[in-house]
Amino acid sequence: MTAAFSPMEDPETAPFFEAARRGELRIQACTNCARLRFPPRPMCPWCHSLDSEWQRQSGRGRIWSFAVPHPPLLPPFAEEAPYVVAVIELDEDPLIRLVGNIVREVDGSIGVVPSSELSIGAGVTAVFGKSIEGFPVPQWVMSAN
Repeated sequence: MTAAFSPMEDPETAPFFEAARRGELRIQACTNCARLRFPPRPMCPWCHSLDSEWQRQSGRGRIWSFAVPHPPLLPPFAEEAPYVVAVIELDEDPLIRLVGNIVREVDGSIGVVPSSELSIGAGVTAVFGKSIEGFPVPQWVMSAN
């Protein structure tokens, strides 16, 4: 897929994208109160500490919600429609939710998994394949968890 946007990489998000390029899902964690936080930010919203680290996550989660965009869409996305865009809650912390497409395999097309095969709460696992302008983003495959 060719997208008409580029994810934002800055000092706060760079560790996320660096890990994704290695095929890892890492989430920022406060080193004071140990809470995970996403999106990344300089200060912990719970204890206000400025200290953090990036912790590797299992990549497992559940579908919290999903939608199926249909044309008319922005031209780069119209070729793939209809496709599923899902909000995934991570097993490590259900308050951490990431958005991504449901695919059948790494580098799979985003338009091949019909919404009829999905349900809220279904298990998924993160995969990292193609990147959008050098930014690998997590996609999700159905799993047995």
